[in-house]
Amino acid sequence: MEKSNKKQIPLRISENLFDELERWADDEFRSVNGQIEYLLTECVKYRKKGKKGLTKDEESD
Repeated sequence: MEKSNKKQIPLRISENLFDELERWADDEFRSVNGQIEYLLTECVKYRKKGKKGLTKDEESD
């Protein structure tokens, strides 16, 4: 198996946000770390793609 080149970073978040992420991660059978990585990956994909294809309501969010 190929070794992953992942960076470690310290992350400070509020206890409330951590609790929300933990519940969300549990719902999707991920660790909190895995959930954060998944969410960041999706945000980067969204940013690269731009807002093409969004409805008018979604663009105003």
